[in-house]
Amino acid sequence: MKKSVWLTYDLGVQGDYKSLYAWLDDHNAIECGDSVSFFQYEYNDAKSFKEQIREDLKNKVKFESGNRIYIILSEIVEGEKKIKGSFLIGKRKASPWEGYGEKTDNTEEIGDE
Repeated sequence: MKKSVWLTYDLGVQGDYKSLYAWLDDHNAIECGDSVSFFQYEYNDAKSFKEQIREDLKNKVKFESGNRIYIILSEIVEGEKKIKGSFLIGKRKASPWEGYGEKTDNTEEIGDE
């Protein structure tokens, strides 16, 4: 089976970009802006898609602490087609834009006397 995937990557300054780029090239990925690619990934539906692509990447790319790979794809969830995103490698960081918006803080602190 094939699944269409958008993959974003953040390997830091000294990441293994050469191996990641080779992997993306081997999968006929197209460039979609800074650190974003799109491709169709062939997988065996007897095993979890995310686990297969994660294993494949880990076998080809040397990941270090702080590296991140995020995928976005379409999946059927409870009979409905949904767009899902998740980290294959790493985790979410604080948003660099946090604090720039015009949100109001409506929290109220209450304590004992």
